[in-house]
Amino acid sequence: MTTGMGRFGDTSPAIHGRHDLIGSDRVEGTKVYRSDGKKIGEIERVMLDKFSGQIAYAVMGFGGFLGLGEDHYPIPWQRLTYNEKLGGYEVNITDEQLKNAPHYATGEEWKWDRTQGQRIYDYYGVPPYWPLM
Repeated sequence: MTTGMGRFGDTSPAIHGRHDLIGSDRVEGTKVYRSDGKKIGEIERVMLDKFSGQIAYAVMGFGGFLGLGEDHYPIPWQRLTYNEKLGGYEVNITDEQLKNAPHYATGEEWKWDRTQGQRIYDYYGVPPYWPLM
């Protein structure tokens, strides 16, 4: 007898063909939109903390043509919200904020350290994913 209840007694989203987890390969290439629905870029990669396993950033590609001259913007993961209607992630950021956001160009060396991380998290006004001492 099927009750439609999930393993833990609640209705499981998986029963309805939907789940809350996604593989990084499915996130890469997902479009990023502003809150007004305008596409501003796409996620190139997801950066994970190799010790804690937490997602630190989504790196968004923006600008350029056919990958040439494109800039890469690390955005704290908690600033992104998945929008089912758009089929992509939403971030509330203006053109001016994006223009001044920490970023690097294709081929440019980027130092993924706590100092740089703090700069990024401060810029976006969210607490860092790592515990503050």
